[in-house]
Amino acid sequence: MRHGRKINHLGRTASHRKALLSNMACSLIVHKRINTTVAKAKALRKFIEPLITKSKTDTTHSRRMAFAYLQDKEAVRILFDEIARKVADRPGGYTRILKTDFRLGDNAEMCMMELVDYNSVMLATQKAGTAKKTRRGRKKSTTTVESVPETPTAE
Repeated sequence: MRHGRKINHLGRTASHRKALLSNMACSLIVHKRINTTVAKAKALRKFIEPLITKSKTDTTHSRRMAFAYLQDKEAVRILFDEIARKVADRPGGYTRILKTDFRLGDNAEMCMMELVDYNSVMLATQKAGTAKKTRRGRKKSTTTVESVPETPTAE
């Protein structure tokens, strides 16, 4: 039974899991999109979203805290310089998980994890569809149907 087991251990030791999440977070920051399993993506979301929130305040302390998690200077630079500017007005939900298919070898459920503000296709469709229609029902026709004269029937 998994009473009180809050995190997914992903079948790894603590040090292996920490290294895995750190490497996946660096890849997501640098490439803005990665393909992985759904379980790893959900674990990564809990790992990276607090880091992105901390990156909004660009102080020496927050940079050192991010480097303690990521262990990659280039990823920390991209996180604070590029990503923090783009998500400055967003209150949370910086990542998106899109389920794709199942892996051939072991039938694991795969997904694509991406940073929300970097998907240009979805951003373009949202900007194009900003003028939403508010009409909810069917349009009532204003033209009336003229009465058709009855034809006499042969009785």
